[in-house]
Amino acid sequence: MSELWSESDAGVLRLPSGRLVRGRGLRHPLHPDAPVPSYGVYLLGRRPPGVPWESAWIRWPDFRLPADRAAARAVLAGVWERAAGERVEIACGGGRGRTGTALACLAVLDGVPGEEAVAYVRRHYDRHAVETPWQRRYVRGFGEG
Repeated sequence: MSELWSESDAGVLRLPSGRLVRGRGLRHPLHPDAPVPSYGVYLLGRRPPGVPWESAWIRWPDFRLPADRAAARAVLAGVWERAAGERVEIACGGGRGRTGTALACLAVLDGVPGEEAVAYVRRHYDRHAVETPWQRRYVRGFGEG
């Protein structure tokens, strides 16, 4: 088991179960003293640059939804599992739309009703998270998949 995030770390969301996940925007470089994840999931339209920790890529164009929703669901379920004992981060370009959507999906996996998950992430992560109507709809239906 590796060290977990601190709730005071930038971008860290506490799920109702107590799991901590960091969301961030890749256009905003990490501070040199910031803790690094043990596992990262990157939500981008193109393959992300390599990182020195274990990572996964979900093909997810900006302002859209994952290209392969079944694969995205499997990766996010793995993130939820790993967040119980590891530093896991989810990131896209700006850290709001795709990252917020993925964090809201994690909230659904954690027991937050789909209709409330976007509000939960906006309240506890970023008030601008989940940017498009189809992203909100995706989160609402995530619990049914």
